[in-house]
Amino acid sequence: MKRYLAILSDMEQKIMDGQYSPGQKLPSVRSAAKLYGCSVSTITRAYAELEKRHAIYSIAQSGFYVVGKPGDLCDNIEGKMIDFASASPDLNVFPYLDFQHCLNKAIDTYKYYLFTYGDSQGLERLRQTLVSHLANSQVFAKAERIFVTSGVQQALEVLAKMPFPNGNSVILAEQPSYDIYLRFLEAEGIPVCGVKRTTAGIDLRELEEKFKSGGIKFFYTMSRYHNPLGTSYSVEERKAIAGLAGKYNVYIVEDDYMADLGGDRCFDPIYAYDRTAHVIYLKSFSKIIFPGLRLGVAVLPERLLETFRTFKRSADTSLLSQAALEVYIKNGMYERHKRKISNQYAARMRALNEAVQRYNKAGLIEEVSDVKSGVYMQFKLPQSVNMERLTKRLASRNISVVSGKGFYLSDYLEREKFLRISISRAQLEQIDEGVKAIIEEVGLCSSW
Repeated sequence: MKRYLAILSDMEQKIMDGQYSPGQKLPSVRSAAKLYGCSVSTITRAYAELEKRHAIYSIAQSGFYVVGKPGDLCDNIEGKMIDFASASPDLNVFPYLDFQHCLNKAIDTYKYYLFTYGDSQGLERLRQTLVSHLANSQVFAKAERIFVTSGVQQALEVLAKMPFPNGNSVILAEQPSYDIYLRFLEAEGIPVCGVKRTTAGIDLRELEEKFKSGGIKFFYTMSRYHNPLGTSYSVEERKAIAGLAGKYNVYIVEDDYMADLGGDRCFDPIYAYDRTAHVIYLKSFSKIIFPGLRLGVAVLPERLLETFRTFKRSADTSLLSQAALEVYIKNGMYERHKRKISNQYAARMRALNEAVQRYNKAGLIEEVSDVKSGVYMQFKLPQSVNMERLTKRLASRNISVVSGKGFYLSDYLEREKFLRISISRAQLEQIDEGVKAIIEEVGLCSSW
């Protein structure tokens, strides 16, 4: 069984990587059996499974051929655009067929119940399944402390508006940080201040001073694969942050939205070091499946449960999506897809690192965040670079990038000048060309 699954996974990976292009004929069953050193029946079974997943199709007395992917048409229309800007997952790796199966299974299992209002806390069977799922990330909690939300964004908005037991009102956010949440806080007039975080980490003494005298309700942080830096906190930093929370009665909102997209399986979140029930753990399923699913999870301390329930108000998350996710996790499809997408993103990140080493020998990019996993990397630029001119010149070369300016609070002064580079939509074969062009244009824009 393991041999069959390994062969199936390898074939699927080669199709996804473009080693077998749309319309290309695959090796014959006998040739493939010889190539993999296995029986003909094993290859026949693998081809049958790929055909079932609509990855390949067969023509009688001719052989098996690769099906065109949903993104192929888009790629042809958009031409050679190299997308280093998008934060959304790659359209070509979405598990459409697997999740369609789970939707059908969910309807068969739950029937009419899926068309009721449901529980505002989330589908009970999904929450029970999440208990063991989260435990794999060292997040141990009973189902009663788990809320299913309409993406992590809903949980963040509820937490920003609800009162906390410490009686404080100011939200502390890393700078830079998640731009959409910063804009929400500013638009709603919610008190917010910043604390500097760089690729080297965070100044724990400054953080302690903020906790001690800043009237902080909670500290919003991305402990791993930070957006936009791409970096993760060290074990010492995670332990220290958990300790400071208990010492000064400040809550931590840990946004672990990239939990499943990294190669570091030994990473324990801040939540795992919490001894005083001050950490709220958030996880998203959008980055691993697809954004339109709009499902997130909030794990709350006991004393916040009723207030969160009151402010969340209603069951506003699709029961059908929740039921399908429960099936998707329970039957092992989630783990399988997670490994596939993690491997693809890791390959792209390796290519990104290699391209930087190859083309940045003159040091035109002042600093690059040291990341091997996730999807983000920071390209720190000289202050002399005209960012508007740089992004326009890159756009004229069909390369889209995002300036770091929007990832800061409007009144925050200690800003770094950088590009946030995302590899989630940049194809593997485009990365070298894209990095070379960025470094060339940085050199031109620095000299003007």
